[in-house]
Amino acid sequence: MAINTRFGASESTDPAQAVAELAALIDGPDMDAVLFFCSPDFDLQALGLALKDRFTCPTIGCTSCGHFGPDGFQRSGILGVAISGGGIQLRPYLVTPLASHAEQVAVIADDIRATRESDPHRHRFGMLLVDGLSMAEERLVAELYRRVGNLPIIGGSAGDNLLFKHTHVYAGDGRFLSDAAVFALFASERPVTAFKSQHFAPGPIELVITGADPDKRIVHEMNGEPAAIAYAEALGLSVAELTPCVFSRHPLVLSIGGNALVRSIRNMNEDLSLSCLCAIDEGLIVTLGKALDPLQTITSAFAELHRTMPAPALVIGCDCILRRLEFEQTRIDQDMSELMALNRVFGFFTYGEQYNGVHVNQTLTAIAIGG
Repeated sequence: MAINTRFGASESTDPAQAVAELAALIDGPDMDAVLFFCSPDFDLQALGLALKDRFTCPTIGCTSCGHFGPDGFQRSGILGVAISGGGIQLRPYLVTPLASHAEQVAVIADDIRATRESDPHRHRFGMLLVDGLSMAEERLVAELYRRVGNLPIIGGSAGDNLLFKHTHVYAGDGRFLSDAAVFALFASERPVTAFKSQHFAPGPIELVITGADPDKRIVHEMNGEPAAIAYAEALGLSVAELTPCVFSRHPLVLSIGGNALVRSIRNMNEDLSLSCLCAIDEGLIVTLGKALDPLQTITSAFAELHRTMPAPALVIGCDCILRRLEFEQTRIDQDMSELMALNRVFGFFTYGEQYNGVHVNQTLTAIAIGG
């Protein structure tokens, strides 16, 4: 049986009207699952209750820094997809509070193993939506991947349009929650393929992390100097010239086992330390990322995907907000928007991305479901 998707969106700021307009486009008796992303500007209590009243099938989502679907990039409102057919099943697991995630993940893993044993022939993947200000993503996704085992996982950290105040996830019970994550187990009769795309490689300029607080994701010193000064000097800039656009175009890149992992800088602090969107530890050697062509790298990723899955029914993606900032600054955002829509990518702009057991930045992580 083929998988069917129905997409809908609303730009209304009224929660009840926004859900009514979304439902008018995606609602149907055959819905097996609903996935949505929304602006943090909504009255989230009212929005959650409206979603619960309207959709009876499993429904998950989170606040974002914008989202994307069949019409390309959308900066506000709500965007959703209803999925049916293909034996699609969605089972959401709420993890809260995040400080006690290890015990909760153990229970989730036991349940997933039992599900696999009772129905071993379905294709499965996990999607993680997590409070983007929790700083818990590294430990959470690593624990999930280790305990669940042999399950592709993609995910994204919820956003709030770069305000960095409150981010929320929704697990279907009418509540938007912070200090929480939703781990959604998808099962399907159709094959699934996980992939990722980034456009930064390790560059020639190396920096040594000589002072850091990994739990708070703060780099205090690099090369024995205040981090912001060392970073600016490496770029040939003054500290006063460091802006979010500079950070988005010159991330730090950590190389582990032949893999280049992007560590994005969120902001500069008053003490000239740098706050990052991923944990980073003392003694590590990083480089300033060398930029590749974003359109070319993602086109290559889609070409590779289509060699194994020529016509996906749906591609669910989590893409970094810093990538979108760079697309806008370099004026390729419309081209990227059209390319993502052409390849049926549905998703949101994040404060960080997860791929299998790793938390990364400035990367598109995605899962394709066969048509």
